[in-house]
Amino acid sequence: MPNSETPTETIQRVELFDTTLRDGAQTAGISFSVQDKIRIADRLADFGIDWIEGGWPGASPKDDLFFEQIRQRDWQHSKLVAFGSTARPGHAVEKDHGLNRLVESGADAACIFGKSWDLHVTTALGITLEENLTLVRESVAWLKQHFDTVFFDAEHFFDGFKANMSYAMAVLQAAADSGADALILCDTNGGSIPFPIYDVVTQVKQQLPDQKLGIHAHNDCEMSVANSVAAVRAGATHVQGAINGIGERCGNANLISIIPILQLKAGMDCGISPEKLTQLSSLSQFINEMANRLPWQHQPFVGQNAFAHKGGIHVSAIRKKRDLYEHIDPALVGNGQRILVSDQAGRSNILSKLQQLEPDADIDSHDPMLAEALQQIKQLEASGYAFEGADASFQLLLRRSMHRFKRHFELVRFRVFDEKRGHEKSSESEATVQVRVGGQLRHAAALGNGPVNAMDKALRAALVDAYPGLETMFLTDFKVRVLTTREATEAAVRVLIESSDGLRKWNTVGVSTDVLEATYRALNDAIEYKLVMDQAPPPAAENATMPAKKR
Repeated sequence: MPNSETPTETIQRVELFDTTLRDGAQTAGISFSVQDKIRIADRLADFGIDWIEGGWPGASPKDDLFFEQIRQRDWQHSKLVAFGSTARPGHAVEKDHGLNRLVESGADAACIFGKSWDLHVTTALGITLEENLTLVRESVAWLKQHFDTVFFDAEHFFDGFKANMSYAMAVLQAAADSGADALILCDTNGGSIPFPIYDVVTQVKQQLPDQKLGIHAHNDCEMSVANSVAAVRAGATHVQGAINGIGERCGNANLISIIPILQLKAGMDCGISPEKLTQLSSLSQFINEMANRLPWQHQPFVGQNAFAHKGGIHVSAIRKKRDLYEHIDPALVGNGQRILVSDQAGRSNILSKLQQLEPDADIDSHDPMLAEALQQIKQLEASGYAFEGADASFQLLLRRSMHRFKRHFELVRFRVFDEKRGHEKSSESEATVQVRVGGQLRHAAALGNGPVNAMDKALRAALVDAYPGLETMFLTDFKVRVLTTREATEAAVRVLIESSDGLRKWNTVGVSTDVLEATYRALNDAIEYKLVMDQAPPPAAENATMPAKKR
């Protein structure tokens, strides 16, 4: 125990500045509605982000409406930031339209960018270097009369510092002398790497020791997170970025990675409590949903496969001590461990999966059932099955191997008609299904948008009276992959289906040389898994036969 006089190390506080709604919204293919932006801003505020950049007032009607509608915000900690630029050349700052729109926005703070690369001043703006310094001084000073906090983004700073160090520093000094609360060093082209980032920030910190410095990095060299961390190591205490790294061109620095790196790896304080940090994965998923983007399954910290283990040696090791192959506890960021099963699986993979399915069960690691299940999995994988992307099918397989599964229905037959008349008309699909449930024959037919949809609808229609829970089930994704091109149209195909009931999602797989047969196998597993999750008991056998009916 240290005595009371032992000095304790002060934990560095790093401000988080989120630009998802402004820089992130410039991502190709992303278009947030006003309501999307409001929902995202509120979610970021609930998470605990210090500064939330809402957009550029006056740049678009959407941004104007956003600032108007979010005036009644009730955030406990976060502050709303309006973005803009220094005054236009040849205009008095007090009459500059852009600066006035910032003041009128109702934001808590302003962030403006100015040129710090001499080439941009003389070529892009077409003014003298001194005129640019005047714009920076006067714009920051005027905004400080209306805002408590003004951030200055030194655009293209690292390129400017390399080309003309004295002028880049003069731009920072002009903003600092006019009252800027933080000087943000921008790697606007995204072409820097960590070593010079660290060196430049160190030099700036030495020349401006009393100024708060920030970093705004782009990801064109896939270095934005590393560059941001290097800048913090050199003395920056303000980090700008976007959730999931979205943004112009290759994106912005990814706050989803930066936050746990700084807090869990570097021991710094980003203002995110441990409880809120466990929401990191759900925050990432939420932004993907708002952006209508599929999640990156291998995204560090929060991706579905960030803590997935496939090799038998790896799984055997993490069963003894999980940090042998995991750099953090995934629960710290709201993620979880996944054990994948494939032809590379070992007994440890199977045992770990069983323990996930039956956490309270006393499972003998030497049970012959484990070897039997492993052998069956390897045989199925050799024939084309892939269970690492179909956990639901795998769990059903294990339940069968453990003799803890009883079918909820038996297929008698199915038939699918797919008719097309003429080149221009759409095809028409109809499926008929006959199943036996508890000894009763049930029959249904359905029209669908293609044979798969028709089969899905007919199968559930035949079962829904016995299992009402199927009413809420629907397919959310369907993929077909030809397993080999050597047999051409006679090749086996693998069908992967994602299903949902509005609360949960699960994946199943089927393989056959007949695409409809493969589809049925995946559909069968999807329905059986839903019934297992709902704990629906199979009906008792009866002798009566249900009359055929059509749905």
